[in-house]
Amino acid sequence: MQDIIKMNNEKSYTVESQQEATKRVCLTLDLKNDPDLIRDYMAYHSPEKHWMEIADGIRKSGVLVMDIYRIDNRLFMICEVPEAESFDTIWYGMGEFPRQSEWAELMGKFQQAIPGHELEWVKMERIYSLY
Repeated sequence: MQDIIKMNNEKSYTVESQQEATKRVCLTLDLKNDPDLIRDYMAYHSPEKHWMEIADGIRKSGVLVMDIYRIDNRLFMICEVPEAESFDTIWYGMGEFPRQSEWAELMGKFQQAIPGHELEWVKMERIYSLY
């Protein structure tokens, strides 16, 4: 059983159960280390400024949960998808939905590659798990 994460005031998170078996993929990316760009990036991800077509496309592609966390200019994304589905197929299929390529181009103005990688979200390796 996997979780949907909601933030509370203590920067800890209440979780709700998924109804189906899922797998989790974690990714990372850096923002350009510019306070104005970081502020604008954060604004685009706020409830007031996010693009509904983007959230709809992410859901339609097969992503059940997507959370993005930030510390300084480092981003960390958690995606949960159906266990039987290919994450890569879901991830690259997202681009076929309305405004996804426009959004990706806009977000590219804020992002920079993790050292040693190309400019794109990079999958992370899980090194520890406690259940």
